[in-house]
Amino acid sequence: MKVGEMLSALDGPTYIERVSLGNVKQIMLARKAIRKALETQIAGLGFSLVEFLSPCPTIWKLDPVDAQKHVHDVMEKSFPLGVKCDRTAERTAPPEPARMTRLTELPRILRLPSAEPTPPHASDEPLDWRIRVAGFGGQGVLLLGQLLAEAGMDAGLHVSWLPSYGPEMRSGTSNCHVRLCSNEIDSPVVSRPNALLALNEPSLRKFIASVEPGGVVIYNGDSIPADCARHDLRVVAQPFAEIADSLGSAKALNIVMLGAFLSLSHALPDSPIESALKRLIKSDRWLELDRRALAVGRERVPAEEFVHA
Repeated sequence: MKVGEMLSALDGPTYIERVSLGNVKQIMLARKAIRKALETQIAGLGFSLVEFLSPCPTIWKLDPVDAQKHVHDVMEKSFPLGVKCDRTAERTAPPEPARMTRLTELPRILRLPSAEPTPPHASDEPLDWRIRVAGFGGQGVLLLGQLLAEAGMDAGLHVSWLPSYGPEMRSGTSNCHVRLCSNEIDSPVVSRPNALLALNEPSLRKFIASVEPGGVVIYNGDSIPADCARHDLRVVAQPFAEIADSLGSAKALNIVMLGAFLSLSHALPDSPIESALKRLIKSDRWLELDRRALAVGRERVPAEEFVHA
């Protein structure tokens, strides 16, 4: 699959280039491409991608010189190098409020719970949830993110869902990036989330430092470990796995946490969540269990449950 050519056909990407690491000159050109891609995204001009053709002597069972020759003689013929799209000259950065850089505006922009929480879409302020969901493989991390994205689409928002996982089918690390926005999405990559749903302690430790001040953290555990505590976040820690197990299956952990997040954030109304569940959960038995898990998650973590870590 020629990813660069495929994505370049879309309107969203701003800069895409394919480079090679076959020799020193190509490595220097690759360095320039990486720099331009990073500068493009930092400036808020939109999604950028640099695709690499790289020698792999170990897997190919070649010595390094032959591996570099293989890149040049074989790979570059199938995957031509060069800039696939460059729209940097015609793009401008979004207005400052949409980029959410002012800490004093965060509670209002994020619709974090207040004494009188407002329903979704009740404000003219742009909505931009940048959510990181993380846990072990097999905990339903990717499904949780997919449900948020599908429901966001049904609610008329701009959405993205980007999975990331290790090679293990079970017990390996797994996480996904989700964005729910009232404006167009500049990049699906969530490097600075304003919401973290951590289904296990390793994921909490890995990602909590990246959460934006004023952000939301929901953690599957009795309490936040002392060495992870941050006083600039809004945090809920509960044994969500035990709650799910009491409903009939610990596999419903992800849906209980989804219910908690929706109760705390008011990010999405009920109707699109129900529609997304019906589309993605094929078994009637699991659909009924997930509906109960969603309701219990909402009930167990009302909006006023927020505490500072």
